[in-house]
Amino acid sequence: MGTIIAWIIIGGLAGWIASKIMKRDAQMGIVANIVAGIVGAFVVGWIVSFLTNDGKAMPEAFSIFGVIAAIVGACLVIWIVSLVTGRRKGHARV
Repeated sequence: MGTIIAWIIIGGLAGWIASKIMKRDAQMGIVANIVAGIVGAFVVGWIVSFLTNDGKAMPEAFSIFGVIAAIVGACLVIWIVSLVTGRRKGHARV
């Protein structure tokens, strides 16, 4: 149970920071931040393990490098979602 709560906290923090970096904070809620952070961490972990052929190449999730990886991954997820949905910063959809 503690691990799930920790993932939610780390995911929320990483997603919130990524939404600030990508200038999407006003458009995203807390649930979207958490999802972006958790999915982003898994995406970066998968990419790193795929490129290195070593499942242990990814840093520990609850380390500074793990949080940075989650932030980078969340930025990637937010960017991909904005490409798919066609939303650009500063432009309202009609």
